[in-house]
Order: sequence, then structure tokens, then C-alpha cells
Amino acid sequence: MNAADEHTASKLISTAVARVLEEGALATLVTLIDAPRGVGAKVLIEKSGEIVGSTNDRELDARLAAHANLFLASRAEARTYNIEEFAEELTRWRGARVLFERIEPEPHVVVCGAGHVGASLARLAHAVGYRVTLIDDRADFVTRARFPDTGIELIAAESWTDAVREAVGAGGLGVSVAVVTRGHNEDEECMRAVLQSHPAYVGMIGSKRRTNIVLDRLRESGVDETALREVRAPIGLDIAAVAPEEVALAILAEIVAERRGGTGAPLSAWRRK
Repeated sequence: MNAADEHTASKLISTAVARVLEEGALATLVTLIDAPRGVGAKVLIEKSGEIVGSTNDRELDARLAAHANLFLASRAEARTYNIEEFAEELTRWRGARVLFERIEPEPHVVVCGAGHVGASLARLAHAVGYRVTLIDDRADFVTRARFPDTGIELIAAESWTDAVREAVGAGGLGVSVAVVTRGHNEDEECMRAVLQSHPAYVGMIGSKRRTNIVLDRLRESGVDETALREVRAPIGLDIAAVAPEEVALAILAEIVAERRGGTGAPLSAWRRK
């Protein structure tokens, strides 16, 4: 491949990656890092099956595309493979190595409610590395005096519905929403807006009774039952949290587990079997 062709291929890959991220989609970027030929060649394999770029070997491209599904299922961000690990029949590529990288939108936590739990969750999620948006209809609860770190986006909502829809956007991959407002009506308004966008994770704070009241109202108004079953309510993992900071930790732990494919079980459980 000459310099002009390499430039064109690189531009196609860059454009495709930007589109995947803008659409909130998922893809795998594969780079040939050690091989007798074609080192540096890149192939972008979208979750939809579309392929951009090539190693100039159709059989290898097809085997990379097939293996991309297994790589994505592993939830790993990046991993190096020897080609014979998944394409043993391609003897001409024996000894070659490829790098698989997960391409997905920046993880985004939207917190509805800036009370004690919501404030703690916003700070903790930001500290862990998430993009964070904090929304409340009480303007004095979302000020820079309370949240001096500009990495936390603050929204004073005139309308919960409009603010939540704007923050969640198209929802989908990478978007997690925690509804931790001060009352049933606020919870319901937020949930109605959130469920229209189908984020990767949505949870609502409250007791079983309180959360059932809100979910029943949504059900009676015609919200799809499948969407309601996806709601984590009460939100968070069971760590017997009491303090707001502990509740925030329980919520973020569940968000991380959902994103990474964790079970929430103790890592040491095997010792006690």
C-alpha cells in the first residue's frame, strides 16, 4: 500500500470511529501490530456487522470480524491476540499479532436530584472517571459554590422532562441514569423522560413501596413493561448502606458492574465454599 492509499484508509477509519461515537454505538478497532506484511493495517468492525478498512486479506478480515463479537462480550477495553488463537487455519499469518480495542462512547452518568445522595454520587462518579451531569429543579442545589469542580455539569431544570431528555440524549450504550429526587412526582417525571431514551442503565432510589408506586403509575399510563423491567429499583447493590456517601457507593458499584459485566459477588467467595 502506497502513502496515498494509507492516508485514505486512515481517513476512512477516523471518520468511521467518529460516527460510531456520535451515534452512541459500539465497535472494535483491530490493528495488525506484528506480521510479515501489512503492519499498521486497521479494520473497524461495527457491532452491526459493517466493516471499514482491511488487512488486504479477505479471509483474515472475516475471521477478525467473527472474533470481534467474542472480544466485545469479554468487556475488555483492549487485548492482544496471536492470530492462530482464533484463525488457526490461516497458516500464512502464523505468529502474527493483532490488537483489539473497544470503541464506545465516553461513559456518562446522569444524576436526577442534587440532594445528599445525588451530590455524593455526582462527586464519586466524577472521581472514578465518568462524565457526570447533575440535574435539579432547585437552582440553589446546583451551584458552583456546592460543586466547584467544573468536570461536573450542572443543570438547573425549569422542567425535569426537558432537562432529563437533553442530558440523556439518545441514551443507549454508555449512559447510566440514577433517579434520586425528593419525591414521587419528581421521580415519575424523570423516569418517564428517561425510559423514552433507553439508556444502558437506569435506577431509582427509594423503598420497595415507594418505587412500586412510581412504577405502577408509569405502567398504568402505558409505559412498556419491558422497559419497566429494566429499571433497578431500589437502586444499587446491597451493601447495607446508611450514610448518603455509602448509598452513592452502592449505586456506583452497580453502574460499574453493569458496564463491566461484573456480578457484584465477593471476589473471595471461593475460599468459603
